[in-house]
Amino acid sequence: QAQLVESGGGLVQPGGSLRVSCTISDIDFSFYTVGWYRRAPGKQRTLVATITPYYNENYADSVKGRFSISRDNPKNTVNLQMNSLKPEDTAVYYCYAQRFRAPNVNYWGQGTQVTVSS
Repeated sequence: QAQLVESGGGLVQPGGSLRVSCTISDIDFSFYTVGWYRRAPGKQRTLVATITPYYNENYADSVKGRFSISRDNPKNTVNLQMNSLKPEDTAVYYCYAQRFRAPNVNYWGQGTQVTVSS
């Protein structure tokens, strides 16, 4: 029943920056861990970053120091600021929400394409 709508994907040059956002409706947003996963061509979907209801942040090793996740509860929005982008960051980025203490209650967005290329 949840609706997750991503925005902000696109084409960016290596070393550039991009911000993707996800607005989530029909859930009690503040009780969910939210974040981003990605799937590169020919690869499995992997975790990029998450942020809990208590604002604890978790990042994949490959993006630490380059990406920053944040949440805006009044707007039911999670953001991912991506800096120093590399070609290997090219992927479809998926918004994700998981009910706190209930990992089987989770929802996915439709994905937004991020392409890092010169």
